[in-house]
Amino acid sequence: MAPYQFIERPTPFNSKGGSTLPIFAVTPAHIETGTIDPIALDWAKKAGYKAESGSLLLIPTEDGHLGGALFGLGTNPSEQPYITGKLARTLPAGDWHIETAPLTANRLSLGFGLGSYRFDRYKSEKTSAPTLMIPRDADGADIKRQLAGVFLARDMINTPTNDMGPNELEAAFRGLAAHYKAEINVVSGDDLRQNFPLVHTVGRASTDAPRLLELRWGKKGHRKITLVGKGVCFDTGGLDIKPASSMLLMKKDMGGAANVMGLALMIMDAKLKVDLRVIIPVVENSISSNAFRPGDIYRSRKGLTVQIDNTDAEGRLILADALAYADEDAPDLLIDMATLTGAARVALGPDLPPFFTDDSDLAQDLIEASLETDDPLWRLPLYAGYEKDIRAKFADITNAPAGGMAGAITAALFLKRFVSNTTSWAHLDIYGWAPSERPHSPGGGEAQAIRALYHYIRQSVR
Repeated sequence: MAPYQFIERPTPFNSKGGSTLPIFAVTPAHIETGTIDPIALDWAKKAGYKAESGSLLLIPTEDGHLGGALFGLGTNPSEQPYITGKLARTLPAGDWHIETAPLTANRLSLGFGLGSYRFDRYKSEKTSAPTLMIPRDADGADIKRQLAGVFLARDMINTPTNDMGPNELEAAFRGLAAHYKAEINVVSGDDLRQNFPLVHTVGRASTDAPRLLELRWGKKGHRKITLVGKGVCFDTGGLDIKPASSMLLMKKDMGGAANVMGLALMIMDAKLKVDLRVIIPVVENSISSNAFRPGDIYRSRKGLTVQIDNTDAEGRLILADALAYADEDAPDLLIDMATLTGAARVALGPDLPPFFTDDSDLAQDLIEASLETDDPLWRLPLYAGYEKDIRAKFADITNAPAGGMAGAITAALFLKRFVSNTTSWAHLDIYGWAPSERPHSPGGGEAQAIRALYHYIRQSVR
């Protein structure tokens, strides 16, 4: 199997024209009042169809061929805005269009697209899928670029580490940069020692060298936006090794990098008026004779010394050097994304990523963007009272506070120590994974918050 390379995925939309089959997206009220196509209504009543949320009823023609479909939205369609994602997995293969639906054209098309995602590159048997005609009043180009960004993130997270190690992640990063004619710079191996010592420390035990990837795109003078993503391609936990059950999903520990790349794709494809910089520290946290140890103390790029109290808290170490580097340029907006703490999952579960910022205006803007895009986010506090917990006995700070409480907050406070020049900074502690199927996702690797972030950035530079 060839390593994953950046590709433009084909969209699940029919752009060929010609005849397409109708879908009547309906609520129970449509059935009760008879306000749908008479043929569809007659068939629905004969079949006892109730238009329950996500339910599908195929409609035959008089001569027994497939003539269309009824799709149930339930009594309150706004509760599941991307319910049309189920259509992409339940409709038979063919070309379809939405005939009627009490949803916006953008929302129903994006929902269908998100739900159409399949990760089958390792499957011997491929399945055919339906396509949907994008309505004339939908923004087809923007829907497609959002799907491309989401699918890139999902693809990269789903790809196992044997095909998504540091070398392959760099190849995908280079492919993305080349596609949008962005400048790229890579520092790797022992060249990291002086300027990115924590990245080197965490990744030096792997046979694949650690590295720092940097992309620049856009125009000087436009709003300076810097994105930083955690790129731990696999996390054994290091010498503080994880149990086997905790290692099963560690291919997703580069989810921050994958999401940042998906967001960068959207920004570049939309040609937003920004001065974009993307920084991704890439490592594999492996075990070898030269692995970093509990009790070690290392000096960071910023000059702060860090005491290693747990080698399984490695993500914040590589982010520390990357954020310090990003902060030196004092961008107008600095966002980092990382699959950082289990504490965030305990607090908010897998579907609701927390974010941290001291910028109240930015926080409000992100919350509004989250609500407008139905891409959930929840603000957690950078509570100064817990600053004492990241102090270390023998160094400036510890990478693993004792006590085990408020882990997501103390991790964010650790990162905050490396951001001093940037006034608008947000840290997102994402999970990067959907444990089960949802209407807009079949489960597995997931893009989280990047549609909301893209919406906010797009609005802010208009």
